[in-house]
This record gives sequence, C-alpha cells and structure tokens, in this order.
Amino acid sequence: MAGMLGIEDGFGPKRVVHVHQPDLGLRGILVVDNVAAGPSIGGLRMAQDVTLNECFRLARAMTLKNAAAGLPHGGGKSVLQADPTLPREKKEPLIRAFACALGDIADYIFGPDMGTDETCMAWVKDEIGRAVGLPRELGGIPLDQLGATGFGVAHAVEAALPHVDFQMAGARVVIQGFGAVGMHAARFLAEKGAILVAASDSRGATRNDAGLDVAGLTEAKRRGEQVRSFAGGTAMERDAIVGVPCDIWIPAARPDVIDMNNVDQLDTRLVVQGANIAVTAAAEARLHERGILSLPDFIANAGGVICGAMEYAGTGQKAAFDAIEERIVQNVRSMLRRVRNDQLLPRQAATVMAEERIHRAMNTRRWSIF
Repeated sequence: MAGMLGIEDGFGPKRVVHVHQPDLGLRGILVVDNVAAGPSIGGLRMAQDVTLNECFRLARAMTLKNAAAGLPHGGGKSVLQADPTLPREKKEPLIRAFACALGDIADYIFGPDMGTDETCMAWVKDEIGRAVGLPRELGGIPLDQLGATGFGVAHAVEAALPHVDFQMAGARVVIQGFGAVGMHAARFLAEKGAILVAASDSRGATRNDAGLDVAGLTEAKRRGEQVRSFAGGTAMERDAIVGVPCDIWIPAARPDVIDMNNVDQLDTRLVVQGANIAVTAAAEARLHERGILSLPDFIANAGGVICGAMEYAGTGQKAAFDAIEERIVQNVRSMLRRVRNDQLLPRQAATVMAEERIHRAMNTRRWSIF
C-alpha cells in the first residue's frame, strides 16, 4: 500500500488502510507512518475534502512531532471524509463504525483533531478502548477544552523572542483559524501581554487595531456566531487576514494556507504554525529570505500530542502542562541554535533533530520495519 503514495522512504509509511462502508456513507483513511519509538498517536480529522496525500503528510508530521518531543510514540493520522458539522445522530455512527473498522490496528491510538473533540474520543474509547484526549469523566485530560496546543504555541513564541526584535508586551497577534487551537493561543498570549488585532474562521474575519476582546470573541465563537460578526471589530473577508500587519502571525486552520501565491502578503516578524503543514516548504524558504522567523508545525504545536501521550501514560494535568512547556521551549531553543550555527532553515534544523531521534529508535528494533 505504501507504494501507492509514491512518497515512501526509509521512515515509512508502515501501513495505509482505506475504510469504506456504503450503507453509512463512511469513507475513511488511516496512515500509520513510523512506530519505531512506540505505537503511533495521531488525531482523527473530519473534513469533506481530505485526501490520502494529506493524510500521509499529516501522519509524517506526527512522526516528526512525537520524535522531536521525545515521546515513546510514532506518528499516524486518520481522516473521515465527511462534514464535521453533521448533527450528533449522524456523526456518532460514522466515528463509531470507523473506530471499529480500525480496532485491530493496535499500533494506532486515536486523538482529537479538526472536526473531532473529546466526546468523539469517548465514542472511540467505548468501541475499541484506545483513545486520548478523553473527557475528565473517563479519566482523560480534555486537551482541546484546556487548550494544550494553544498553551504550547504561546510558549513557543516566548522561546523565540530572543531571536526577534520585539517583546511580548504589546506584541500584535493575528490568528487565522479562531478555533480549538487559535482561541486558546490568543488567550495565553493575551495573558502574557500580547494584543490580538485580527482573527478569522472559515466564514470571515474581524479586525481591531486597538485590540480585540479575546474573552468576548471566544464566548461569541462558542455560541456559534461568526467571527466576522463580532461587535468589537470590523468585518473583513476571510483571506484578508493574511495581509494584516502584526508581530506574530499564527496559522491555526487548514494545510497549505501560506504558499508562494500569498507569502509576500504577510506583514509580520514571526510566524508560529499552530496547524499542521500550514506553510509550504517554498513559502517557508521565502519567509527566511525576507528575515521572517517561521517556527515549524511539529515544533510549535506539539502541546496537544504531548498532553495526549502523558494522559495515555496515566499522568495528571499539571505534569502534562509542565511537560508541554519544558519540551517545546527546549526544542525551539535547540532548533534555533542549529539554525544559527549550521546556517539552516528552521524546518531543516527541526527535521534533522527529529530524524536523529527516529534513527536512534529504529536502531533499537530487531527487524528493520517502520
């Protein structure tokens, strides 16, 4: 199955599984990329346009992310080709059936991702007993509710500050994708003195150069209101968010939102990738040419999977959040040292770090398998 992707290499993928159940309208894909360090952890993404190639790229990002974070897990990803806004009576059977179809694949552990949450993970746990990001009632650490990924993004920003020419106090922040990651990143950064000046969701954007009320915008979003309708800002078209001047620009939405078609519209000094594969490789190189520091996804947004891995190991919330801070800060600093000393792009430096750890894990295995 790996050959079908045309992108297999010395790291994986180990397994690609397609699931199709016509009576339910179920179409899904699982990619288990590399499990040298342990069973893979990766989120279940629900989107109508998700593809096999995207699933593989996300699985590889998880391999690098888990390795960079020093977790005893490999990388994997699962996707459901369906509308994430389906009512519960239609969404629940799809997720339960998908989990059951993958129940025998013990080297993949489900976690929440775009379009899924801790309730969805509870359904998976009920079916196959293998999920993280669970509700508290099931002994979980609800990472999306608590904002584990956004917490990590905020600490990634702090760790990068010595390498940029501004301070956190008064720093202007723009967030593309004001959802589970974006709203918490905004909250944690605001607590540190930063100012949210623009935010977007899939339907539009809002801007206030004097500062948006993060708590008010979050509450409005949770009520189901559109970001562009927020009374505390001026409505904009969704994609106009790219050109809003700021100090910190955080993509926390879909893959490839910054590419060579729009990268030069960015007017910022620091890009912190809250979403996986949010910036293309060519666009990252262009940002580097322009003197804009871009923190790669698998370094900056590892908070969620660190929290999930700690939950899987039976660790409590405080220890999980302490680990997020420690590991992300350490990785950002280590990566930026390599950038400076070895004259590498940030992603190149981060990838070298992660691949070194994967190789060491693979060298401990008896068989040369992923």
